[in-house]
Amino acid sequence: MKMIKSAYLFLAYTLLSFFLALPASAQQKYELNSGWFCANINEVKVGGAQLSKSDFPVDQWMKATVPGTVLTTLLDNKKVPDPFYGMNNKLIKDIYHTGNDYYTYWFVKSFTQVAKGDEQVWLQFRGVNYKTEIFLNGKKVNAQIHEGMHLRQQYNITSLLAANGNNRLAVLVYPPDFPGDPNGGQGGDGTIAKGLTTQYTAGWDWIQPIRDRNTGIWDKVTIEKTKVVNLQNPHIVTLVPGKRSVEGQQQPAMIKASAELINTSPKSVAGTLVLTMAGKTSQAKVVLPANKTTEVLLPQLSLSNPKLWWPNGYGEQNLYPVKIQFIISNTVSDEENLNIGVRQIETTFNAHTQSMETTINGQKIFIKGGNWIISDAILRFSPQRYDAEIRFHKEMNLNLIRIWGGAITERPEFYEACDKYGLLVFQDFWFSGDANGRWYDPLKKEDQWSRRKYPDNHQLVLTAAADQIKMIRNHASLAFWCGGNEITPPDDILIPLRDEVLPKLDGTRTFIDFSNSDAMSVNTFGGNGDGPYNIQNPRTFWTNRTFPFNSEIGSVGTGDYESLKRFIPEANLIAPQYPNKVDSVWEYHKYIGYDQYIKPYGEAKNVQDFAQKAQLVNYNQYRALMEGFSAHMWDWYTGSIIWKTQNPWTALRGQMYDYYLDVNAALYGLRLGSEPLHIMLNPADSMITVVNNHFVPKRNLMVKATAYDMTGKAYFLDQIFYEINPATVKKCFSIKSAIEKLKQKDGLFIQLSLLNEKEQVLSENFYWLEDEDGTYKGLQKMNKTSVSIQSKVIAKNKVEVKLTAPSNQPVAFFTRIALIDKQTGKRILPAFYSDNYVSILPGTSKMVSVDCNNVDLKDCAIEVYGWNVDKINKVIF
Repeated sequence: MKMIKSAYLFLAYTLLSFFLALPASAQQKYELNSGWFCANINEVKVGGAQLSKSDFPVDQWMKATVPGTVLTTLLDNKKVPDPFYGMNNKLIKDIYHTGNDYYTYWFVKSFTQVAKGDEQVWLQFRGVNYKTEIFLNGKKVNAQIHEGMHLRQQYNITSLLAANGNNRLAVLVYPPDFPGDPNGGQGGDGTIAKGLTTQYTAGWDWIQPIRDRNTGIWDKVTIEKTKVVNLQNPHIVTLVPGKRSVEGQQQPAMIKASAELINTSPKSVAGTLVLTMAGKTSQAKVVLPANKTTEVLLPQLSLSNPKLWWPNGYGEQNLYPVKIQFIISNTVSDEENLNIGVRQIETTFNAHTQSMETTINGQKIFIKGGNWIISDAILRFSPQRYDAEIRFHKEMNLNLIRIWGGAITERPEFYEACDKYGLLVFQDFWFSGDANGRWYDPLKKEDQWSRRKYPDNHQLVLTAAADQIKMIRNHASLAFWCGGNEITPPDDILIPLRDEVLPKLDGTRTFIDFSNSDAMSVNTFGGNGDGPYNIQNPRTFWTNRTFPFNSEIGSVGTGDYESLKRFIPEANLIAPQYPNKVDSVWEYHKYIGYDQYIKPYGEAKNVQDFAQKAQLVNYNQYRALMEGFSAHMWDWYTGSIIWKTQNPWTALRGQMYDYYLDVNAALYGLRLGSEPLHIMLNPADSMITVVNNHFVPKRNLMVKATAYDMTGKAYFLDQIFYEINPATVKKCFSIKSAIEKLKQKDGLFIQLSLLNEKEQVLSENFYWLEDEDGTYKGLQKMNKTSVSIQSKVIAKNKVEVKLTAPSNQPVAFFTRIALIDKQTGKRILPAFYSDNYVSILPGTSKMVSVDCNNVDLKDCAIEVYGWNVDKINKVIF
C-alpha cells in the first residue's frame, strides 16, 4: 500500500511540474485607457465607417476621458464647471431640456494590434451607458445596437484588424432613451427607470441630477489576445462544511470549478482544462465542438488544512491565488488568474428575532453594515479610491456593505477591496421603490401600475443579470443578492432570476426578493420597514425596539469646517440657525437639520463653531446607534445596516467621510460602537454592558468605571472582574446612583475601561453627560488646556503620534488630529487614523497612528485642536 501511495504522489508531483513548466500563456490583455478623442454627434458629418478609418483626422477633436462619462470629459476639458461645488451644477445643461443629441458623442481611439497564426483578438467593453454602435477599420463590429448600462460586451475582432497593425476604433454612445424630468422627485419623474441605467442620476434626496445621466464609456475597454480557445467566466465554489474555528488545524475544504470555453475554430478542438490552487491541480480533458461555447466542469478538489476567509472583526482574510488554463498540445490557449477566499456563507431564519441570521464557516455573524451608493456620482472610479473607501469601512469595524439598487453592480475592483478588508457585500439589482412604483407620487409622470412594469425590456434585465452574476460571483466578499431596493422587480423578472438564473450561475448565496422583505426582517410595526433617517436621542437606540434586521437606519454626517470649505463658497459659509431657513447652497446640497441637537452645546456663533458642535452630535449618534443594536444582539436583532456611510457627491448628510475622503467624527463614533469586544454605557439606565462578538469566551476581564468633572478631578466608581461567553451581551453593573450624585449642574465625563489580566486595555469608552437641565453648560464653561505632541515615524508612510495632557487641568476634550502639508496647511487625503476626536485625561497620554500612502512624511505636519485645546502644529521631521 505504501508503494502504491508513493506512486500516486510521484504521479501527482510529475503532473504538477509539467503544468508549471508550460510556456507562458499566449494571452495578452491591456486597457485602451488613453489617446481617445470625442465629438458631439451634431458636429460630425460622416458615419462610423469613415470615422473608423485610420486616415480620418480627429486630432482637432476634444480629448476624451475613457473610462468616463461625457460630463467627465467636458469637466476635464474645462467646458463645464465642477458640478460638486456650490451651485455649479445648475450652470450645466440638463439632458431633459437639451434633448438626447446634446450628450450623444462619438469616441475614437487608434491602437496597434496584429494577429499571427491562430491568435484571436477580442475587444471588450465592461460598461457603456446607454446604447452603443461600434466600428473598426471601416467595418461595423456589432450587428445590432448594444443596449444596457449593466451589461458587458465582447467581440472577436481578429478578422477586422488592419494588416499593418494600425487600427482605428469608433464608438457612438447614445444616452438613456428616457432620461426623465429632474423635477425634484426621487429619480425625477421616474421615467429614468424605463431603461436599464442608474436611477439616481435624475436626482434623489441626497443628490442633485447628473446632467448627462452618466452617458459614456464609463468602464474599462480592453483588448485581449488568446489562441484558438478563449477561456471566460470561470466559476469557483468553495465548500467549508461544519462549524469552524478561526485558529488551529482545519478539516479539508472542497473546491468546485468550471469555465466557459469558446472554440473559435471551424473544427473541433481537443485540450485540457486545468485549475491550479495551493500547489494542487484539477483537470478535465475535453473535445470542444467547432464555433461553440462550452461550459466544462472540473473534478472536485480537496484542500487540506485550508486557510479560511473571515469577515472583518472575526478572523483573517486569507486569499489563494488560483490559475485556470486551457491547454492544447502543450500550449496555453488562454488562462485566467483569480484570488479566491475559502469560506462558506449560509443563512437561517432566527425565529426569536424574526429575522435572517448569517453564518460564515458555520459561525453566526452579527451584521454591522453600511449602505453604499456608488464611489463617484459621475463614475470616476479607481482601484486606489475603492481601496481607501473600503478601508474606511473596515476601520469603522463594519463587516458588510449593501449596494443600493438605484446605482450599479459594483466593479470587480470594489469587490477585490472587500475581499482584502473582509467586508461582506449585499448586492441589490437595479430597482428602487421610488422609481419603480411602490408609492403614489405626484411628481411621477406615470402612475404606479405603469411604473411597476419598469423597465420596458424585461429580457434585457435577465440577460444583464446573468452577465453581472458571472462577473463578480468568484469574490469571497459577495454574500447576498437582492432583487431591489424597497421593491421587487416585476414577477417575470423576479421569478426566473430567483428560480433559474441565480441557481444555475451561482447557487451558493441567499437571494432576498427585496430589501424590506419579511424573509430578511419581519415588519411587525407597519410602515416601510426601514428608517428612521433623522437625528435621534441616543437613548432611543437602546430602548426602542425596531425592525430586527434593518436594511436602512440612518442619521446625519456633516463634515467639519475644512470639509465644508471645499465645496461651499465663502459667502455661503453661514451657520444654520434653527428654525430659520438654511442658506441656499446648504439646501441645494441636501442639508439635514441638526436643529435642537446643536443647541444644548450653545447656539452656533459661526460656521466653524457649528461644524465643531456637529461633530459631537455625529459621534454620539453613530456610537449610540451601533451600541444600542449590539446591546440587543440575538435578542431583538441579527444585524443593522446604516443609511448611509458614504456620499458620491458633496451632500451634507449620511456620511462618515466626505466626497474628498476626509473623515468626520461619525466615523470614530461608529468605529468605537462597533468594536468586536466592547464596553459601553446604557444611557437609559446607566448599566455598564460588555458585548463579545468573538467565537471564544473572554475571561478575567476587569470592568472599570471612573468619573471626571469639568475641572479634571477624578472620581473612582467601581471595578469588578467578569467573564463573557462567545457572541454574547453581558450586563455588568449600574453606576446610576453615582452619576446622579456627581452630575449636579455642570454635567460629567465617564471613562469606562475593559482590561485583561495583564492590565492591558482591550476596550475603552469616554462619554460626556448633560447637566441636570439636559444641556452642556459645563462643557461651554470648561477652561482651556494644552496638549503636547510627540511624533515617531514607524514605517514609510506611517507615523505614531503621542498626545499628552497636563496634570491638574481639565480633560483635553474631543481632540481632532489631522495630517497636513506643512507648507500649505491643507489636509493630506486620504489619511487613516487609528483613532480621532479623542479625549485625553489629565496627566495621561494617547497614542494615535496615522497612515497615508500618497505623500512623503517629510513634507507633513501634525495638526491638533479640540473643544478646549487651541490649534497647534508639529512638524514630523
